[in-house]
Amino acid sequence: MGTTTPPRTLAEALRARGDESLAGLLRARPDLLNPVPNDITQLATRAGTRASVVRALEHLDRFALQTAEALAVAPDPAPYHTLLSLLTGDGLDDGEQRDDVGAAITAALPGALATLREQALVWGEDDRLRLVRTARELLAPSPQHPSPTGLGPTVAEATAGMSPGRLQEILAATGLPATHDPVSAVAALSALFTDRTRMAELLDTAPVEALSVLDRLVWGPPYGEVTPNPTPPVKWLRDRGLLLPVSTRTVVLPREAALHLRAGRAHRVPEPVPPVVAAAAERDPQAVDRAAAGQAFTALSTIEELLKLWDGGGPTILRAGGLSVRELKRAATALDVTEPVAAFWIELAYGAGLLASDGETDERYAPTPASDEWLDLSAEDRWTHLATAWLAATRTPGLVGGQDAKGRALSALGPELDRSAAPDVRRRVLALFAELPPGTAPEAETLLRRLRWERPLRGSAPTAEGSDLRSRLALWTLNEAELLGITGRGALAAHTRALLAEGEDTAAALLSPLLPEPLDHVLLQADLTAVAPGPLERPLADTLSVLADVESKGGATVYRFTPGSVRRALDAGQAASDLHAFLAAHSRTPVPQPLSYLIDDVARRHGHLRIGAASAYVRCDDEAVLNEILADRRSTGLRLRRLAPTVLAAQADPGSLLEALRDMGYAPAAESAEGDVLITRAGARRTPPRTPPAPVPEGPPTPDDTLLGAAVRAIRAGDTAATVARKEPPEGATGSTPSGTLPRTTPAETLATVQAAAMTGSTVWIGYVNADGAASQRVIAPVRVEGGFVTAYDHTADEVRTYPLHRITGVAELAEEGEG
Repeated sequence: MGTTTPPRTLAEALRARGDESLAGLLRARPDLLNPVPNDITQLATRAGTRASVVRALEHLDRFALQTAEALAVAPDPAPYHTLLSLLTGDGLDDGEQRDDVGAAITAALPGALATLREQALVWGEDDRLRLVRTARELLAPSPQHPSPTGLGPTVAEATAGMSPGRLQEILAATGLPATHDPVSAVAALSALFTDRTRMAELLDTAPVEALSVLDRLVWGPPYGEVTPNPTPPVKWLRDRGLLLPVSTRTVVLPREAALHLRAGRAHRVPEPVPPVVAAAAERDPQAVDRAAAGQAFTALSTIEELLKLWDGGGPTILRAGGLSVRELKRAATALDVTEPVAAFWIELAYGAGLLASDGETDERYAPTPASDEWLDLSAEDRWTHLATAWLAATRTPGLVGGQDAKGRALSALGPELDRSAAPDVRRRVLALFAELPPGTAPEAETLLRRLRWERPLRGSAPTAEGSDLRSRLALWTLNEAELLGITGRGALAAHTRALLAEGEDTAAALLSPLLPEPLDHVLLQADLTAVAPGPLERPLADTLSVLADVESKGGATVYRFTPGSVRRALDAGQAASDLHAFLAAHSRTPVPQPLSYLIDDVARRHGHLRIGAASAYVRCDDEAVLNEILADRRSTGLRLRRLAPTVLAAQADPGSLLEALRDMGYAPAAESAEGDVLITRAGARRTPPRTPPAPVPEGPPTPDDTLLGAAVRAIRAGDTAATVARKEPPEGATGSTPSGTLPRTTPAETLATVQAAAMTGSTVWIGYVNADGAASQRVIAPVRVEGGFVTAYDHTADEVRTYPLHRITGVAELAEEGEG
């Protein structure tokens, strides 16, 4: 009965894995797939590169990372019980390491080790665990990069370059016998520091002040500065090797001594169990759903108001991209929100594809054609569209107002707001919400602690304010989720749970009954106002927004009729009779007499003056009105002059002339070259069709099962081609090839060998260079050779292919079973 040979390299360990295990590795580390490795050896090499290892370490949870850190300070290779001891301690620490923590570590360690093995960060059997070299270099202690464990170098590392005489002095001070060479001296000192009994006896003789020095260094950092004439406690420690010199002014506590003082533990606080997300409040789930639905409706109203605000052409775009501070303030005032909240709504509309640049010479933001389609959807479908866009967006409105790495201000809709981690953080935060019972609002600080445990290496070290990027993203997610109606009163709404678990249709069905039904009426009042007691149907809301100005918003919206708003409706093509009919049809109260008088009065004066392009002219059948305008000092800036009794010319454009005369109290109308009144309708400006901004990926996308299966088959086949046994060519033949390189044969030898293989049905090994110049090695079974091509079954690609003979660099026969 044969025995399994332990793997000697990472490549051998990967080669021994099953297909499912290899697929798991590629799924966890998709960067290894770009491009697909030619064979297992190339896969192992790529898995050990610094960039790939750093990416893999960044995706480890805290305990898996602590396990890797413990392996980095353990002997290489390390048995399982040594690793477990580094995490739990040796049990001789006067009870500081509690039994429950040790039991939790013992239970969690197999899972953490399995994660590290799956991601090819650790390989080898349990009796010979090895951390990949690059990970060890990243996590092992060094003066330039202190270890998170707080441990320093080993005795052997710290004494490298120390004189043999000095080593013998240390041995003598510790009571050890002299040795004949430095290697045995270092070994003897290391053995002393790792022997609990002898080390305890040595420390019992130490001065109290020396023990205080060790207490300051034991949990790190292990380095300390000394003077040329150290104090007696430091001198006592230095003489016995408990402090070893790094430079003339720096000493270090060796790793073996620190582990003794720590009772064998690599970490002060191992965290084998993820922190529990605590509940801040328990609320009625129905009240949560109603609150979230109310906020969802507010979100829809705010986005609609933003689109209407920029309907005729929004603000201009800064030269560097984005929205100016002045325009952001203007939008915030119009939406009646703070500037950070306004930035969120603007970015949300942009991310959902409802706003974009118009692409004109004077580039402005404007609604897109997709915004009109969005407005035609039902309220619940409009909300799911916004929520889905928010979940996937990498743009981060919370950054607006901050500065980039070069000290430049970050503006709304600017180019520097993408953060690849944002979608992952949003979904993870909502997933933690979903793990709580319905109606439960989580405590923010425990939520942040959980996120830090899950990704401890993402971002800088956390502070009380949550200054690392993931913590800030999580806090922004909590605020934005409440604004959007994802959560209500701090708890996850039922329609959001459905959106995350089942999709948009189910979420819309749950949200629909909670949203208010649109109304088809308003209440007109005698003070020239109209009250909308709820949301209005879109045609009614659109017409009323032109005819009146919004005075206040809330549970009910108050509209005010003014001469300017009535004139705006007349400019849009409405007649006075149309306005009277509209109000009578949609008011539950009689139309007040003051409102009827206002409409008739404005309509009677509307269009009495006509403005056209000369540069501009004013035309009026009443000469007295023109005389009055000429005599008014406010018209001086228009530089008017009379061309005819009923016509004035102005050195201003028609738009400026219209505004100036309206400010003077007149009601002019613009006219075309043919003399017809120009009707100005809202909503005339739209961008060309635009796609929503694409999220910036955090890394390669997670491959699907089909791609993983094909990649594993290709790697296996390539590995077969690379490792298959080949016949040695005859002595002196040109096909002699060093191991690991493509075969090289002459064209005549290549042709003869593949023809022979086609006749005998045997399999050969070829080197092949494709049209892009990429070289590969393949195992093929030739079927037909003709016309300069060989048709063969390619074991590497697992299919029949045809290869031009001139692209085959060489060919070699495979060894028979039992050869090689």
